Amino acid sequence: MKRRSFLAQGATATVAMPQLITAREDPRRKLRAGVIGHTGRGNYGHALDTVWLRIRGAEVVGVADPDETGRQRALQRLKVQRGFEDHHQLLREVKPEFVSICPRYADRHAAMIVDCAAAGVKGIYVEKPFCRTPAEADRVREVCRKHGTRVAVAHRNRYNPVLKHIATHVAEGGIGKLLEIRGRGKGDRRGGAEDLWVLGSHVMDMIRFFAGDPVNCSAEMLKDGKPVTAEDIYEGAEGLGPLAGDELHARFRMANGVVATFDSIANDDTANFGFGLQLIGSRGIIAIRADRDPLAHLIAGNPFMAPGDPREWQPITTRGIGRKEDRPQLIREIHEHVVAVRDLVTAVDEDREPVCGLAEGAGTVEMICAVFESHRQGGRAVALPLADRGHPLARMKKEGRK
Repeated sequence: MKRRSFLAQGATATVAMPQLITAREDPRRKLRAGVIGHTGRGNYGHALDTVWLRIRGAEVVGVADPDETGRQRALQRLKVQRGFEDHHQLLREVKPEFVSICPRYADRHAAMIVDCAAAGVKGIYVEKPFCRTPAEADRVREVCRKHGTRVAVAHRNRYNPVLKHIATHVAEGGIGKLLEIRGRGKGDRRGGAEDLWVLGSHVMDMIRFFAGDPVNCSAEMLKDGKPVTAEDIYEGAEGLGPLAGDELHARFRMANGVVATFDSIANDDTANFGFGLQLIGSRGIIAIRADRDPLAHLIAGNPFMAPGDPREWQPITTRGIGRKEDRPQLIREIHEHVVAVRDLVTAVDEDREPVCGLAEGAGTVEMICAVFESHRQGGRAVALPLADRGHPLARMKKEGRK
């Protein structure tokens, strides 16, 4: 059984639980943090800069942003004196121990991580998507291992204690035999490949949490109801690289034998409530709605049998199933990345991987690119890890496949 693969079908015996948050509330001594942003190209992510103001002992010692106006605003927001046009200057002149790589644009994430590691940064917190190809992920892992740098990816749902309660309940047979895992993106105007990258990375991360690594993937991508061709491929927004289509459907065979699916359809009329995943068992469903509070609900009963009475959606909170949430500060700190950054700092101190580290970030990239590769091969099931480490849609465009 691979690491973090524990929900064996039908299993009710004791199983190995995946890693969950273990960081101390106030992790350490004084620490020096740098912030890399880029106003107009992903800005400062989802509060990846201001998180350091909530870490006891942390001092933001410098900000890098090529945009002068945005940099000045960041200096005021973060109460710091030193700003730099280029992140190399930041690394060279103030030598931060920790760095937040904030821009949502993914095209420079890998290079920035490599630069930080080579400069001696010990801990990096990076916005998702982690990077854009397996080759970029391979390079990042190589350099970070060489320099002993720890990297955490901003998949904040991974740090919610609710996942532990779900894992325990499923492993103990609480929803019977686990039949399948269904994931969806937001299904807004970005439906299809862009949704897969921007929101689907969260879903892929949680699928891996519950089911381990994927063994293979088969998928199709559509544009206006027809299979995507090379002519449909374009350079995507937010530095995502090649994108195509407005609909996709993917099927993963996971390490524990469970099948996981991911679907995204542009403007699907779900009001974003489909964003997340469902663990479907023979005696119940656990619905996880990403980035919401409560994060999950349990719907007990055979999902294929008409109920005699309406089925109740029982909330799953940080206290457990059906229990009232009484830790609003913890929920805020999860949403605002405080828990994740505390874990990163502790991981550096303890010389261990963060809860959502390089393996987790690279795993989501591998799954996303597997969707593209399967479509490139006409929907054939492709084995993971992928043999070709480049971008499948770039290769498809070059081949000109109709």
